Amino acid sequence: MNIFVGNLSPDTIDTSLIPLFSEFGEVVSAKIIKDSTTGMSRGFGFVEMADKREGFDAINNLDCSYFQGNIISVKEAKQNKDSDRGRSSDRGRSTDRGRTSDRERPSRERSDRSYNSNFNRRNAEGGYNRENNSDRY
Repeated sequence: MNIFVGNLSPDTIDTSLIPLFSEFGEVVSAKIIKDSTTGMSRGFGFVEMADKREGFDAINNLDCSYFQGNIISVKEAKQNKDSDRGRSSDRGRSTDRGRTSDRERPSRERSDRSYNSNFNRRNAEGGYNRENNSDRY
């Protein structure tokens, strides 16, 4: 079972997670995720446990617990969607980058009319006037 461990201290290393989780069962591996450019911890990692029942026991007991100066978050890790079908260059994004076609765009005519009517109403009520805006400020 793969377990996500978040809100880790920057000083936490891979081997420090093993004794914490081994209280609940056999730990297969522990890995702290590091920034590729700086090499510093990103504040989270993963622990793999041999038995699912032991993993859930660790999650129930360690979530929101105090570890090396921080209250950690311990959850079941979710499967990365890209790992099943390999990495794709667009990672599931559409090729049009979220743009809508002209026929999908709402008409601006309605919003322009409401703006103009509000603008004219303010002028009629003695509000903002382009010619004499000194009293506005």
